[in-house]
Amino acid sequence: MGLRWPERLWVVRHGQSAGNVAREAAYEADLPRIALAERDVDVPLSTHGERQAQALGHWFAAMPAEDRPESVLVSPYLRATATAALIRDAGGFDRHEPLCLDERLREKEFGIIDGLTTRGLAELMPEQAALRKSLGKFYHRPPGGESWCDVILRLRSLLDTVALHYAGRRVLIVAHQVVVLCLRYILEKMDEAAVLAIDRGEQLANCSVTEYRHDPAAGPGGGLVLERYNFVAPMEREAVEVTRGRDAHVAARG
Repeated sequence: MGLRWPERLWVVRHGQSAGNVAREAAYEADLPRIALAERDVDVPLSTHGERQAQALGHWFAAMPAEDRPESVLVSPYLRATATAALIRDAGGFDRHEPLCLDERLREKEFGIIDGLTTRGLAELMPEQAALRKSLGKFYHRPPGGESWCDVILRLRSLLDTVALHYAGRRVLIVAHQVVVLCLRYILEKMDEAAVLAIDRGEQLANCSVTEYRHDPAAGPGGGLVLERYNFVAPMEREAVEVTRGRDAHVAARG
């Protein structure tokens, strides 16, 4: 039986964005809304986020050429494409390798609660706050938005594409916090409680690396086995501050 998974898979959260900065400012000031003028898709990296992406690019560049990413799949959101481009420009993978934008890797959509803080959700949309509390964020789908289950469904489709077109290759994915967690849910065959327990733990750092290697013994035809999660040594090695803020369009903590 031929290999049906990548030889190695890295899943990277984008660098710190202007949205991360705005979100933290809103929470520190106890505001109901996060001050952002752009669409979520257009939120850029902060200057610090650019440095984080460059540090990660240097980490990949220090690997032997035969160990670096060969194929790159990216969320179409600006903060993700900019992160991937900076990794490439720092020597992280072949400069001629195109960034394959895949809309299935986009950020979770929050619909009508987009841009609200926890206080804003409770004060301005109490019915949605109550639904989120009763259903849990894994299943709560705000009007016009997505639940975690919706994200998982599109990522199952993405992984079918990865298995079909990138088997045996070294693949880098650059996307978002919820996407990273939902990919772990699928690849590691988790349940709701397990993935939400990880989410309640240490927050996923900007430009952190989640890495899988193919193991021929992991089930029929082999499988991907987690090697590291939330790995931030590339930034620490260059004395670049590690940041862990959630994205601006995530409505509530926890």
